[in-house]
Amino acid sequence: MFDNETIWTAIGFLGQALFGARFLVQWAVSERERRSVIPLAFWFLSIGGGLVMLTYAIWLEAYPIILGQVSGLAVYLRNLYFVYRERRQAAVAAD
Repeated sequence: MFDNETIWTAIGFLGQALFGARFLVQWAVSERERRSVIPLAFWFLSIGGGLVMLTYAIWLEAYPIILGQVSGLAVYLRNLYFVYRERRQAAVAAD
């Protein structure tokens, strides 16, 4: 029904949609809060979009894009670590 290239193109669009959705989520939350906010969903969408785009870039054998996605994923994961570490420290301090 679908050829290999069509499926991979759809995967690329999915990755871009996930990655783009993070900005919409960040914008909506910031508007609601009336200040700049980076919600937790931003990092999960970044990781999801980055992983899908990395997979697509590997299929394309697009090494500059692969390098960019790997680098971005490291930053997103590190930021997620900071978020959870801060929450854990706040919970300990509250006890």
